[in-house]
Amino acid sequence: MLRLEPRANPSLAMKLASPLIAIALTLVSAGLLFVALGKQPFDAFRVFFVEPLADANGWSELMVKASPLILIAEGLAIGFRARIYNIGAEGQLIMGAIFGGGVAIACNGIDAWWVLPAMVVTGAFGGALWGALPAWLKTHFNAEETLTTLMLAYVADFLLAWLVSDPWRDPAGQNFPQSVMFGDSALFPMLFEGLRVNVSIFITLTIVAAFWLFVSRSFLAYQLNVGGLAPQAARYAGFPARRTIWLSLILSGLTAGLAGVGEVAGPVGQLNLNISPGYGYAAIIVAWIGRLHPIGIVFSGLLMALIYLGGEAAQVSLQLPAAITGIFQGMLLFFLLATDVLIDFRFKRRVPLKAAGAASQGE
Repeated sequence: MLRLEPRANPSLAMKLASPLIAIALTLVSAGLLFVALGKQPFDAFRVFFVEPLADANGWSELMVKASPLILIAEGLAIGFRARIYNIGAEGQLIMGAIFGGGVAIACNGIDAWWVLPAMVVTGAFGGALWGALPAWLKTHFNAEETLTTLMLAYVADFLLAWLVSDPWRDPAGQNFPQSVMFGDSALFPMLFEGLRVNVSIFITLTIVAAFWLFVSRSFLAYQLNVGGLAPQAARYAGFPARRTIWLSLILSGLTAGLAGVGEVAGPVGQLNLNISPGYGYAAIIVAWIGRLHPIGIVFSGLLMALIYLGGEAAQVSLQLPAAITGIFQGMLLFFLLATDVLIDFRFKRRVPLKAAGAASQGE
């Protein structure tokens, strides 16, 4: 029998290379999947990874989808470094959209410059509040944040469904669960005419730069890392564990809330049930593929956005089901976790107790 044994010195080079290995294994597995579905692998890969970027509109859509993924993953990475696992960023995104969208609905018909900034600030607060709830539950009742953040995501989803189906429903929306369309003062301006990419991308770039400075230059970030890697050493050094929990969950909630505002004040333009195709969950993969590094997350976010675009193109060109995007994401996460396990651990033959006893007697 075999068992996993921790390696004394895991290879740093392999840790950096594991995302590339996971991507390669995902492509090989995807090729076999395409063959099983009766599709030519090279044609399918062209549809997935080349055709979506064939024109300016494709690159614009890549930025539109990558921006919320990167924004959420940056916040999640702060917590993951401290071993605080926020799995419910989707709910924090929804709450950011609700808080920011509520401002837009309340200010419907008001053409003022302050409406959009108020939406951004309020949406960030909504996401941070939804991250603070599991932080309070963990620090006061030792509730596991992986469960509470995930459960609160469902609460946020049901809250959104109720709001757009009753009090905030558009009277002229033919009974569809959606709010009124937001006015121009509540929407991010477009960067280029005819393309959907808007100025909210600069919020994402600002967060990336700020988090890079925080991770590389901040003593607080060092405390978070020590608290995650060696909790006993952190306690011995006097690093406050409660502050780590609160900071990690509030920051990740804040960035997810900003992503929610970016969606309803950007490509969606209203509150409805389709604000996010699962960005909050996909951002978990983005954070790990990017090795929890602010710059690495940018590249992994672009890759994940391309998978979203490729999945949409495959539905049209190859008549593949919508689940193909989720399959790609699942395979990518599975292979990444598998390679990380084999880097940190090695297989060792388990010696049966009777054989071990007989060997010791023979000696």
